[in-house]
Amino acid sequence: MSSLQDQLLKAGLVDSKKAKTMQKEQRKQTKVQHKTKEKLIDPIKAAAEEARLAKLQKDQALNAQRNEEAHKKAIVAQIKQLIELNKQPRSGEIAYNFTDGSTIKKILINAALQKALLNGQLAIAKLGERYELVPYPIANKIIERDSSFIISQAQLANQGEQVDDPYADYQIPDDLMW
Repeated sequence: MSSLQDQLLKAGLVDSKKAKTMQKEQRKQTKVQHKTKEKLIDPIKAAAEEARLAKLQKDQALNAQRNEEAHKKAIVAQIKQLIELNKQPRSGEIAYNFTDGSTIKKILINAALQKALLNGQLAIAKLGERYELVPYPIANKIIERDSSFIISQAQLANQGEQVDDPYADYQIPDDLMW
């Protein structure tokens, strides 16, 4: 099988003078390379390597973004599962008001649930458009994952007292509702 140069000469695409000068150039380059022990940089190979590295970086960034989105979805699924499994059944005629962002919302509960909410034993969690009551330890687990799901949580009665409270001497009426 003949070389590419021979095939181009036979086809008449390259003349013999030009072929000889190309061979001389190639020999000079290899001699220089051997003497200086430096590699000659082929611009085509350099551009291909640069494009490969750019594509690799882009792919890594895209994979990192996909992993982050999958991680967020997993956390949301865990939170929904925690709320669904631990929600407290609620019924009653006492209106309990709380704020969700800048709006005031109301749920109907009984006296025992109201006392548990005020003592910090229960917290209000938002699940879609619904509001559910969850126990204090579950609320803390949800807050560790994403605090935006817990709407209202009072401090536990024994943990919530402050030492430097200037209004500690004043009694709050039991029937006060906001």
